[in-house]
Amino acid sequence: MDLGIDGKVALITGAASGIGRETAKALLNEGVTLVLTDIKEDALKETVLSLDSSKKVYAYPADITSLTDLSKLHDYVKNEVGEIDILVQNAGTVGVQGLFHEIDDDGWVQTIEDDLLGPVRVVREFLPDLRSGGWGRLVFVSSENGLQPYKDELPYDCSKAAILAFSKGLSRSYATEGLLVNTVSPAFIETPMTDGMMEKRSEKLGVSFDEAVESFLDEERPHIELKRRGKVEEVAPVIAFLCSDKASFVNGSNYRVDAGSVATI
Repeated sequence: MDLGIDGKVALITGAASGIGRETAKALLNEGVTLVLTDIKEDALKETVLSLDSSKKVYAYPADITSLTDLSKLHDYVKNEVGEIDILVQNAGTVGVQGLFHEIDDDGWVQTIEDDLLGPVRVVREFLPDLRSGGWGRLVFVSSENGLQPYKDELPYDCSKAAILAFSKGLSRSYATEGLLVNTVSPAFIETPMTDGMMEKRSEKLGVSFDEAVESFLDEERPHIELKRRGKVEEVAPVIAFLCSDKASFVNGSNYRVDAGSVATI
């Protein structure tokens, strides 16, 4: 499908792996010029090398929680490609885990810094670009946790719920200027982040990685009706659609890519 975004410029945060990397592939195939950023510089370089070198792909490492890094990133973008038309705010971490009484202030602050204030700072830095051309797309990657909190991930849950509210609020602010804002909320996707979670579970339970995944699905995510982890290839097309001209009447929405994990309508 021609998404009508050939020649547009997109910035993707958290682009070195997982959903960010796959979204880069999807947008590149639509003729989009990419600027990729991630805190992991070596992995970012590997991602760039894995993409079609005949197309326009730029990369600049940055920590989205750092105002200095974001300013330098923006300067790089201006110098290399001008202004962006599309922002995919994907970067984030699972943050501190444990029951509420086990998590101190530092754990809460760090998770909120990474998963809420980082995205806020990215949007503040690049909002002028998105507002300037009369056409813009802003897509946040949130999580099922934003709608269905889990007892051992409360700082992450709260941060992702806040992203949903942030996205909805922004969608009401700039739509008449042509900037549409939406969110995608995946559940238990095969990414380095969930790999790390399952490796810890495997070690804790003394079982294999696959057994850790299977028990997690049974005990912690019983409403994932497909009984498996999702794939990044199943999330990126949804993000690409929301970045496109085909989504011209979609604004303030949250698209759940979760195989039914959120147990509500």
